[in-house]
Amino acid sequence: MNAVITTSSMGSKEYKSHALISYVLLAIGLFTAIPILVGAVWAMITKKGALGTVYHSHLVNITRTFWWSLFWTVVGAILTLVIVGYAVLAIAWLWALYRVVNGLIKALADEPYPI
Repeated sequence: MNAVITTSSMGSKEYKSHALISYVLLAIGLFTAIPILVGAVWAMITKKGALGTVYHSHLVNITRTFWWSLFWTVVGAILTLVIVGYAVLAIAWLWALYRVVNGLIKALADEPYPI
């Protein structure tokens, strides 16, 4: 019998740990700022190795969430001069919180994050 071993079965637990660590750092970073950068960099570094696993989609989600959150935070900060920025900042924060919590739930259930 010929057994085919894919990347998804070999390093799956390792990449699950990377995804969970990145999600936790992003969640903490939503309240304190610094860990969000560490979590995003962690995800960016491990993303290529996770290709072919369920957790690659989670690491992509973490990376995208970081960059879009950064973009909308900068836009919101600039727009605070005309008061609208506070709403942009609140919506960006809630959106990032949703993506982190939803991703964490899916990662714990060993489900891919829909990209």
